[in-house]
Amino acid sequence: MTKPVELNRRNFLKSASMTALAGAVGVGAAGAASAATTSGDVPAYMKNGKYDFDTVYSRVGSGSVKWDSQIAQYGDKVKFGMGIADMDFRAAPCIGEAMTERLKHENWGYLGAEEYVKFRETIAEWNSDRNGLEVDPTSVVIATGVHPGLIATMRTFSPAASKILLMTPTYNGFYSDVRNTQTVKNESEMVFENGKYSIDWDDLEARMTPDTHSMLLCNPQNPTGNVWSEEDLLRIGELCLKHQVFVISDEIHADFVRGGRKYTPFASLPDKAIVKNSVTCKAITKTFSMPASKIAYFFSTNEVVLERIKRNHQAGINTLGVVANTAAYKHGQDWLDQVLPYLDDNHQYVEDFLRDNLPQVGYTRAEGTFLSWLHFDGIMEATGSIEKSAASQMTDSPQTVSRAFKDWLVENSGVQLNDGQSYGKGGERCMRMNIGCSRQVLSEALNSMADTINKV
Repeated sequence: MTKPVELNRRNFLKSASMTALAGAVGVGAAGAASAATTSGDVPAYMKNGKYDFDTVYSRVGSGSVKWDSQIAQYGDKVKFGMGIADMDFRAAPCIGEAMTERLKHENWGYLGAEEYVKFRETIAEWNSDRNGLEVDPTSVVIATGVHPGLIATMRTFSPAASKILLMTPTYNGFYSDVRNTQTVKNESEMVFENGKYSIDWDDLEARMTPDTHSMLLCNPQNPTGNVWSEEDLLRIGELCLKHQVFVISDEIHADFVRGGRKYTPFASLPDKAIVKNSVTCKAITKTFSMPASKIAYFFSTNEVVLERIKRNHQAGINTLGVVANTAAYKHGQDWLDQVLPYLDDNHQYVEDFLRDNLPQVGYTRAEGTFLSWLHFDGIMEATGSIEKSAASQMTDSPQTVSRAFKDWLVENSGVQLNDGQSYGKGGERCMRMNIGCSRQVLSEALNSMADTINKV
């Protein structure tokens, strides 16, 4: 079994000129794990033949956005990085083992075409085995992440200054794709009732105007956790066909679906005309928490569409990324099958905790993803976040209400969440929390939030 890389936190703090962090991150579960890691007393990765997701695995000092970038911004106030959407667990052992084996060969020349053929076949096998979706391997286009595939497709179908349809609140990364392609957001806000989001069908269709050529669909939906039904997807597809809007389906969270729900790939819909009016962008980098491997792919059953997109796409593939992803596709199923119920229990833990300890925080019950979407309407007002945001509008650094609340929460509880307004219309009084972590970290973070908010 591959021994995990040990991070020298002392050297990290020294190089980052952040010695003040030593006392802060040492508080709570995350800090305790750091001490264990640097001392060499690393807990066993497996217990009784099962993967150990309970033992805290510190990422401080690894250069992670989720932890180190927040520490760089807020300093010793950050105790719990609960924002950026990658999980804190040790990766499936097969990934590190495969990379270690490849590192024994010390040459990094171009990968041959036959390697791409095998990799595409591996991707097709995963989709068939996990999702019952038959994908023609020759239709799979490898990309350096999901975003390059989205951007290439947007450039193909949506000229500059045209509109991109979004159902909000939605993944905040879509807005950078809109800026990158010089297009314009066209936001259809979903309806929120009884703790659940649903599509505003009248508004959605009304926004399918002649200058709206593409729709960015997120399935399962980030940040709300909706897993769209076949009925929903067919209705979206029918409307898009009717109004000549091309569907770009981002399905990177496809492997995270909770019990009682079923992920329906857009490409699996029974209406072939609807499917041909779409491209699907996917990856397993969320699944196995390795987005820095920079490997994703897109595909379509429409050969003409695919060839047009390829003209706007340039992939820069890295060898270790292919090695890591291939190992996960071929040998990571058992790890994933064990992490999914753990995440399910984390979701339930959050729901139960908020009900019992923070009833004033609204909760959207996620059907998929490893993200919680929390509503802080009255709390943002009580903490002065609204006033702070209003006052900041007259300065060089204007803040949204949710960003002001994010800062307040870090300052007072040490918990860093993603501010909701960055997810578009409907997210102004919400925050996104990543629950892909040890139950101990989740518990400490929630208790710290409760202690702080209940004093307001």
